[in-house]
Amino acid sequence: MSPGGPERTIGPGDRVLVTGGTGFIGSAVVRALVERRAEVLATVQPGADRMNLAGLDVDTVEADLRDGPAIAAAARDCRYVFHVAAVYRFWSPRPDEFYDVNVGGTLNVLDAAARAGVERVVYTSTVGTIGLDHSGSNGHGAGREPASEGHWPRVEHLFGHYKRSKYVAEHEVLRAAAEGLPAVLVQPTLPIGPGDHGPTPTGRIVLDFLNGRMPAYVDTAMNAVDVDDVAAGHLLAAERGRQGRSYVLGGENLSFRELLSLLASVTGLPAPWLRVPARVTLAAAHVSEIVEGRLVKRHPTVPLEAVRMATTRMVYDDSRAREELGYRSRPARQALARSARWFAENGYVDERRLRKLRWAD
Repeated sequence: MSPGGPERTIGPGDRVLVTGGTGFIGSAVVRALVERRAEVLATVQPGADRMNLAGLDVDTVEADLRDGPAIAAAARDCRYVFHVAAVYRFWSPRPDEFYDVNVGGTLNVLDAAARAGVERVVYTSTVGTIGLDHSGSNGHGAGREPASEGHWPRVEHLFGHYKRSKYVAEHEVLRAAAEGLPAVLVQPTLPIGPGDHGPTPTGRIVLDFLNGRMPAYVDTAMNAVDVDDVAAGHLLAAERGRQGRSYVLGGENLSFRELLSLLASVTGLPAPWLRVPARVTLAAAHVSEIVEGRLVKRHPTVPLEAVRMATTRMVYDDSRAREELGYRSRPARQALARSARWFAENGYVDERRLRKLRWAD
């Protein structure tokens, strides 16, 4: 028996709703469910690219998270709901969009799940809502010890509307769980792997390395995890997670230099050797945010929130998920190799750099 009570098993014939099914993590969750032969219904934002669902036996429905009746209709007759969809970016000319979708949309999903009487809701949050300042001596997210689910953040360290809106949404999920909804939260670290069409900020690191657009690096650290391991963690949370409990889904903690060295070892490309002080990149981001974001009203070339994330040591402890859910993740080297190969095989790497690739076995 799991800590959350009798284990559930997602299997053939189970009707499962996945919001954001065309996204990077969402599509990985869909693939994992299809492998179990579940009957998957994926919500798709109107006009969204469906490339990540190509070839999968899955039903789709166009539904904006802000459309409560549409979400309620999608959840009807479902046994499980995986709420993965969110506005995930570091800047927007309309900050209210983060709250309308990430908070209001989550409330719609929670209401729909309650009305449908689903057995379990899995809400995809982010480790960005976990405090990193407790383990450090300076109180500014420079801690050396990995952070876990019990580390609360100082509100002023929730940089940007994405993190703030997800923090608020988390509390709405916890409120619903306290009132009886069978909801569990998962907090992925920095996923990489196949299907990163965006690419995500973490995938952008791999892609910039492959294309030679990384002449220097910042002395920081991060936790890299394969997106398919994150998807497997979602299913484990549904089957074994404790109601109202959150679980970090992570991989390996690496310094940025270690991450680049691993990329060099799997691709045969040289790693950058020049280290740039964090204050230099932060200064550039402040200028970009003011001039481009506030004055010109266009997406900053160097988004401040992205740089704050990149210059913060984002290291995490996922032992709760490993002990309570049986969660496992592959080595970071394998995850990075899968990510790099996918970008190379799907037209993201320019021809000149492709010719220089020397894949390790």
